[in-house]
Amino acid sequence: MTERLPGFSTLSIHAGAQPDPTTGARATPIYQTTSFVFNDADHAASLFGLQAFGNIYTRIGNPTNAVLEERVAALEGGTAALAVASGHAAQLVTFHALLQPGDEFIAARRLYGGSINQFNHSFKNFGWNVVWADTDDVSTFENALTPKTKAIFIESIANPGGTVTDIEAIAAIARKAGVPLIVDNTLASPYLIKPIDHGADIVLHSATKFLGGHGNSIGGIIVDAGTFDWSRDGRYPVLSEPRPEYHGIKLQETFGNFAFAIAARVIGLRDLGPALSPFNAFLLLTGIETLSLRVQRHCDNAKAVAEWLSAHPAVAWVNYAGLPGDRYHNLARKYSPKGAGAVFTFGLKGGYDAGINLVSNVKLFSHLANVGDTRSLIIHPASTTHSQLSDAQKAQAGAGVDVVRLSVGLEDKEDLIADLDQALKA
Repeated sequence: MTERLPGFSTLSIHAGAQPDPTTGARATPIYQTTSFVFNDADHAASLFGLQAFGNIYTRIGNPTNAVLEERVAALEGGTAALAVASGHAAQLVTFHALLQPGDEFIAARRLYGGSINQFNHSFKNFGWNVVWADTDDVSTFENALTPKTKAIFIESIANPGGTVTDIEAIAAIARKAGVPLIVDNTLASPYLIKPIDHGADIVLHSATKFLGGHGNSIGGIIVDAGTFDWSRDGRYPVLSEPRPEYHGIKLQETFGNFAFAIAARVIGLRDLGPALSPFNAFLLLTGIETLSLRVQRHCDNAKAVAEWLSAHPAVAWVNYAGLPGDRYHNLARKYSPKGAGAVFTFGLKGGYDAGINLVSNVKLFSHLANVGDTRSLIIHPASTTHSQLSDAQKAQAGAGVDVVRLSVGLEDKEDLIADLDQALKA
């Protein structure tokens, strides 16, 4: 008889955690310490030489963070994970392990505005170059490939539009090209979509959003799927070549199917330093315990609000993949059958000014730059998160001048609809 595999909600509560061996505490303690005592000189040397696993310094690893890492890896179906200070930090550490100066990566145009800015501008300081492709035409990913391409980056459900990406189609292009597929799974969470099941090699999260879910802590997660052979072709020297700072260890050869997670930790996190605080890790763990309950309620509320908006005379259009007439509805049914997420966009017939007026007159919705909170949130991307882009770039990113983005929370749906109704009338 085979042992039963725990279900999603069980893993959300228990994965990675055990009662504290010293005190018996059932909740994971906050190990609020900078560093850890070694048993002896040999123990210290083995830890620094990657010959043993253990705690050295909280910038590199911490027991509270380790529970968070193991839990998210279990929920995503990965081999290992690394917790860092933010979603942006997760992207930085990931690409730091993959790219050398002059290298390229392909990214979907439909991305969070901060990611577009990071890729277009800050990454150029490292000599990393982004090439943009269109998820509505997956052939653009294949056409963008060059000998310099080292990765493909997409979002499972794109921010801000809530559009669903055909992960399997793009994974096939990445696999044929011999490059890893990186999927930002922030808006879906593993409750709705598990990108590794559809061909992703690395999964990223802004844990600030749905994983934590309460708008009280910032963090990022990198999940190693354990599916990519980093040693072939010598294209990823950080993983395949001897590391001089670790006595010539080859990370792929030594650590196998969790080599990428190790590289991200012992090179990226160690040297770039975007460590997640143990306190934030504790808050994120607490949020994950109710992930399945929260995300299902988010989806149910979002669908009700989207249906109401689609019938409102002041609304020109609604993009929500959970609606039967939406162009991404079939992809949502394939990849995210439990719901199409909580984040979507709509346009007002009055354009830019109407969007500004709406966000200025809501009372229950909070006008701020975040998603995935228990509270319902609203923003006008063209004047905020995507304001650094040209009008053409805004439109390509799904953040045109008439666009309003909602992140639908856990309140009573009748109250959310009433708030939008009074704001539209105002």
